[in-house]
Amino acid sequence: MIDLDNVEKIGSGLNRPECVLATSNGRLFTADWRGGVGVTEKDGSQWYLLPNDKTLNLKPNGICLLPDGAVLIAHLGDTDGGVYRIDQDGTTTPFCLEVDGKPLPPSNYVHLDDKGRVWITVSTRKMPRSEGYKPDVKDGFVVLVDSSTDNTKARIVADNLGYTNECLVSPDGSKLYVNETFARKLVSFDIANNGDLSNKTIVAEFGLGTFPDGMTFDTEGGIWITSIVSNRVIRIAPDGSQAVMIEDCNNEHLEWVEAAFLAGEMGRPHLDNAQSKKLKNISSLAFGGPDLKTGYLGCLLDQSIYSFSSSYTGHAPAHWNFEGPKNTTFKNEIMS
Repeated sequence: MIDLDNVEKIGSGLNRPECVLATSNGRLFTADWRGGVGVTEKDGSQWYLLPNDKTLNLKPNGICLLPDGAVLIAHLGDTDGGVYRIDQDGTTTPFCLEVDGKPLPPSNYVHLDDKGRVWITVSTRKMPRSEGYKPDVKDGFVVLVDSSTDNTKARIVADNLGYTNECLVSPDGSKLYVNETFARKLVSFDIANNGDLSNKTIVAEFGLGTFPDGMTFDTEGGIWITSIVSNRVIRIAPDGSQAVMIEDCNNEHLEWVEAAFLAGEMGRPHLDNAQSKKLKNISSLAFGGPDLKTGYLGCLLDQSIYSFSSSYTGHAPAHWNFEGPKNTTFKNEIMS
């Protein structure tokens, strides 16, 4: 287990850095509630990539990098969602705003795989979303936009999920892994050549205090899961065994949240209050550094992200060798 004293803060002034991505050039990218992306350069300097159109009022939750320097943002509005593309000059355009002829609800996550396919998750169709914080609500879904084929029309490829959160294609490309936060499960689907999903399989189930949110892979076949509320990082070994790598929670607070969850009464107050020594509701994990042995943790309730050293090597994601957006205008630059 990793000692909290060895977990360091990185950056300052970030605004709800829920999702964090790392690239081989030492740069870090975080979703930012100002409406765009926070960029932390290798030297520690920071700047924001924000839409030129200030009327958009985007609420980025998940983000993914594109090869040309643009970023896709999953918009988690109060009542609207969808995925937008922000180019490195600030030009912002819709990428996917509807599926099956209906507007996308508030959208959670967006993931680019090695084949150029984009996977989008919607946690719940309920509004407010807090109505989906229940173990018996299963109305989340996964959308696929497949630019590797002639059919780029968005379509739902998995439905009836228990608060769909981060999703990730396996290193060999054969499976899509999905966190069901309030069903407290990690599940996988087989991916067909046309992107269809089948054979839903429970990979792991989680107990009291664990609400799986983010995930990533290591090179030994392990799957790393982040849990909101309990600030847990859990590694699932190839044999299915689970090991808690990091934990930072107050037991009384956790019991209060558990009681509300099991009673079907969980709401925003249970997520918006961090009772911990250091970590403020961790939600995302990315491996980076020169040897992919540094873990970076995104979070919901801090103005920084966190880092730790790992004995495991992370699996390089699809965007690992992308340069990421360049600061072409030097607008909105902030100093760390």
